[in-house]
Amino acid sequence: MADNRGNLSNFGVFTAGLIQQNPTFSQVLGLCPTLATSTTAKNALGMGLATFIVLVASNLFISMIRKLIPSEIRIPAYISVIASFVTVINLFMHGYTYQMWKTLGLYIPLIVVNCIIMGRAESFASKNGMLKSLIDGLGMGLGFIGAILLLGITRELFSAGTIFGYTIWPKSYEIFVFALPPGAFLVIGFYLALFRYIGGRKKAKSIRKA
Repeated sequence: MADNRGNLSNFGVFTAGLIQQNPTFSQVLGLCPTLATSTTAKNALGMGLATFIVLVASNLFISMIRKLIPSEIRIPAYISVIASFVTVINLFMHGYTYQMWKTLGLYIPLIVVNCIIMGRAESFASKNGMLKSLIDGLGMGLGFIGAILLLGITRELFSAGTIFGYTIWPKSYEIFVFALPPGAFLVIGFYLALFRYIGGRKKAKSIRKA
């Protein structure tokens, strides 16, 4: 997963993760936990925050020790670092947000193998300094939170008529399929198409101006 963002300014690195290289809508990474946990806005936010914390912390720590890790064992080393932070988050959620922990279930430990986090460790944190790696983690993490939260809000709204449990419209407007796996694919397909359309329009404008 090549990444040339190390040549960008700090602001460019941050905004790229939010928009141009959004991990969900642009790079299409980590779709399994994204689709499985975005049944409601609350679940989506919980998964987004857990992934965000692990991504930022692992990016920073891997950048800190990158010169100490032999290239032959870099992947096992990255997994060990990520697994350590995931364990901390898992125990914290078990102790302080037990209902959320029960709802998300196995998907919290599976953050260890989330390709968004491993991809940032391999393509960015292992090649850049601590500050840029921190900013990259913040941008990518917030981009992921925004994407999964948008999916969660949409699916909850159309399946239950609520957002974060607050009623938006009557039950007669509910479409139950959006709470099911087919609904997840319909919603992600719509947003991927919209994201690509907007990106294509912006690219065409920049070409015409040039």
